[in-house]
Amino acid sequence: MSQERGPQDKPTADRRFLQGAPYADASFIETDAWRALRIMGEFVEGFDALARLGPAVSVFGSARTPRDDPEYERAVDLAARLAQLGFTIITGGGPGVMEAANKGAHEAGGVSVGLGIELPHEEGVNAYCNLAIDFRYFFVRKTMFVKYAQAFVIFPGGYGTLDELFESLTLVQTGKIEHFPIVLVGIDYWQGLLDWLRGTMSEEHKIEPKDLALLRLTDDIDEAVGWIVEAFEADRAEAQLAQAAPRQAEAVEAESERQAQGGTIAE
Repeated sequence: MSQERGPQDKPTADRRFLQGAPYADASFIETDAWRALRIMGEFVEGFDALARLGPAVSVFGSARTPRDDPEYERAVDLAARLAQLGFTIITGGGPGVMEAANKGAHEAGGVSVGLGIELPHEEGVNAYCNLAIDFRYFFVRKTMFVKYAQAFVIFPGGYGTLDELFESLTLVQTGKIEHFPIVLVGIDYWQGLLDWLRGTMSEEHKIEPKDLALLRLTDDIDEAVGWIVEAFEADRAEAQLAQAAPRQAEAVEAESERQAQGGTIAE
C-alpha cells in the first residue's frame, strides 16, 4: 500500500538546517534561545577547565597599574608566595595588577589562571596565564571567580574592582557562599572607603556593625598571606571533622547494636 508523498519543493527542517550560504538564515544566532545555549556552553567550559584546580585565590585590581608601580610588585610578590604554598592564582587575565599576579604565580611555578572578558578596549589575556578562558558574559565569568576561590585579594582599582569587592561582600553577608577572607591591600587607598562604610553606612543602619568584620585591610603581604593560609587550614580541618562525623556516628550505632545483641543473648 503506497503512501502519498508531500510536495517535493516543500523544505524540510533538515533541509533548512543543512542549507549553506548565501541562502542560510543566520538570524537565529541573535535570539535569546541561542544566547541561552551560548551561556550554558560558557558555564560548561568554565566548570570543565577549573574543576580540578585545587585551592585557589582570586586577585583583583586595576588594569591601569603600570609595571613600575609598587602595587604591581606587591601583587607579584603576593601571588608568588601563595603559588609556592600550593594555591592557584585566578585573575581577570588583563594587564596591570592582574598581569602582576599572573606573573608572580607563573614565575613561582604555580598555576596561573586568566579569565578574560570580551571588551572593546581589552587585548586578550596576558602572557603569564598558563590556563586562559575567554568569556562573553560578565556574570558567567564572575561565577568562576567565586566558585573556585578560597579567598579574595583586592588591590587598588576602579569600578570593576569595586564591583568584585562588593559582590563578594554581598555573597558572604547573605550566606550564598562560605565565609572566606576578603583582603584589601593598600591602607592609604582603601581607608577612606572603610571610614565611609563605618561612619555613614553603618551609622545609618544600612549595614550591621558585624558586616564590617568581613573585610581585612593591610599593607603587609606577609600578613595577607597568613590570613589566607589560616582560613584555609581552618576550613580544611572543619571539612575533615564533618567527613569524620558520619563515620563516628555509624561506629557508635554499630557498637550499640552489638551491645544490645550481647545483652539479649545473655538473658
